[in-house]
Amino acid sequence: MKKKHLILVSFICLLTGIMIAVQFQSTQIPKKRDTRDLWEVRTAIQEQQKLQQSLYKQIEQTDQTIEKYDKQTEEEKLQTIKNSIENLTQEAGLTEVTGAGVVLTIEPIFVESDELQQYPSLTPDHLNRLINELNSFGAKEIAIENERITNLSPIRYVNGKTYVNNQPLPSLPIKILVLAENPKKLFDYLQVSNSKDNFAIDALDITATLEDDITLPKYDGTINVKWIKVKEIEEAGEN
Repeated sequence: MKKKHLILVSFICLLTGIMIAVQFQSTQIPKKRDTRDLWEVRTAIQEQQKLQQSLYKQIEQTDQTIEKYDKQTEEEKLQTIKNSIENLTQEAGLTEVTGAGVVLTIEPIFVESDELQQYPSLTPDHLNRLINELNSFGAKEIAIENERITNLSPIRYVNGKTYVNNQPLPSLPIKILVLAENPKKLFDYLQVSNSKDNFAIDALDITATLEDDITLPKYDGTINVKWIKVKEIEEAGEN
């Protein structure tokens, strides 16, 4: 195996390692008293199980890619490297993606009343619960307005505003774009979801529409890889 190809294989391993490390880093449990209800705990367990399966799958795919690479011609090796990089960048949310899915619209609910009504707000808690539920219902990719959701995406409440990827969300109504392998199944789940009821309690309404062609933006945030170390591989027979 030539040295330049070893470098390319190392790059695949590095990119895969970044994705796996990011997933571990983004799911660390904070050291504080757990005040979640039963539904939240069950959802968290499901997410951790899915994460574990995803990590095993990524490791297996990387092993298969390297094994396949060793048996290929020079031209086939270059194509394998190219395909692997494209797949990994897509999985990390670093590219724009288009497909069929569901568009969610979140807007305030106002009732007829003589009393002054407070304008409802969309909080990080609302969004985190909804994202967990969407993932459990089969969502593949999610974007909130123009912000792509990845394992790195922070959702915070700062000075009365909700921020996603360190960008403030606009005022309601808010649109959430969701791609899924089975959009109709996801749509049906959403009609009876827990989030729909929880949002209604806070005077927020969720409506869903099926779409055949939805484009999600790429993740524009910075990926911090300073804690990733690459081990150099010496080629057999070299001095």
